[in-house]
Amino acid sequence: MLVCSCNFITEKEIADVVVDLLNEDCWQLIVPAKVYHAMQKRGRCCGCFPNVVDIIIRTTERYHAERHSTDGEIFDFMTRLKQFHEENRRADLERRQKGHRAA
Repeated sequence: MLVCSCNFITEKEIADVVVDLLNEDCWQLIVPAKVYHAMQKRGRCCGCFPNVVDIIIRTTERYHAERHSTDGEIFDFMTRLKQFHEENRRADLERRQKGHRAA
């Protein structure tokens, strides 16, 4: 099925890239931009991104179901995800607020 008509990307191509990324690190956070970057493409209108997210979720769930992931691995992933969110939150707090402009 054609998912992205701007770049002519099919569902199978996206699923294959997601599996390749999961083979590199099965607990990494995969987003549409990472998938498109791996395919050396870029989102143009980005209307397909919600469908790409659905494909990423389905493929990731299937991947982990086939691997029989353990609770310890899931816990480690959740710890890494919390750390990622904390780092991004700190970066957001360090940016200037609109009310603090110099000009």
